[in-house]
Amino acid sequence: MKSWRLLPRIEHLAKYIECYWFLEKEPHDQNFNFPKLYPDPSSHLIIARSNRAYAYTHGSIVQNARGSHWVFPHVNTFMLDHSAPFAILGVKFKIGALYSLDINSVTSCLDKIEEVEVNCLSGTDIFDSELLLIAAEDNKHQAICKLEQLLSPWLIDNYEDKHSRLVRQILPLLSHTPVNEIGNQLHLSQRTTERSFYRVTGLSMKQVQSMLRLENLLNDLYQRDESDINWVEIAYKYRFSDQSHLIRQLKSTIGSTPARYAQQRDLTIDIYGNFEIT
Repeated sequence: MKSWRLLPRIEHLAKYIECYWFLEKEPHDQNFNFPKLYPDPSSHLIIARSNRAYAYTHGSIVQNARGSHWVFPHVNTFMLDHSAPFAILGVKFKIGALYSLDINSVTSCLDKIEEVEVNCLSGTDIFDSELLLIAAEDNKHQAICKLEQLLSPWLIDNYEDKHSRLVRQILPLLSHTPVNEIGNQLHLSQRTTERSFYRVTGLSMKQVQSMLRLENLLNDLYQRDESDINWVEIAYKYRFSDQSHLIRQLKSTIGSTPARYAQQRDLTIDIYGNFEIT
């Protein structure tokens, strides 16, 4: 298995892109074949070979995509079919970025997987996913240089308004500020902040705050052995009201109780790791 993660190098791309990442499962890899992708408020552009099919399952609903596709913000946990070898190059966009890039309606995209022609996004007919993925396997910096050349004309033509600018102020506060205090901190009504946030992201501030907290919690658990996990301590550290609140939250988001998850370790972070940024 190969994996890496890189930060954008061009300023107008870094405004909207969180990072680039690459994952390859080779034929000899014996990893878990059906990892779970936990909720994420960010959109990911997945660049894949055109002949490779991908399936995202939640309950009885299966969404299929062949080749490159979008994984839009999702409040549900998806089960992925990674039973066959694959290579994918991902572009993780910042929360709310698609509002400024005019990608469909942010509310109608929620929990959706959608095939995409990357040439249509970049406004060029020179994009070749095969060549880009080969470069990503051998030389990650060269691959990102090529990718940024393709993305640059699209991302420089963006749309900003008072709502997107306000959301950019709100996002850093979500990690440490109760949602009901954010309006006061920005000298605005709570109703104004909530409306703008939903308009730009398609999610409530509470939903995004919960997803960011879940991500931090899972990153923490990834670094601990099962015997090192104290669930009372974890509940307190991540500001759950008590251990029962933590149990309910994990069961509703990833479908497992804390004890069961600690044994199974079946999320994408457990199977593929937390890619180091370079």
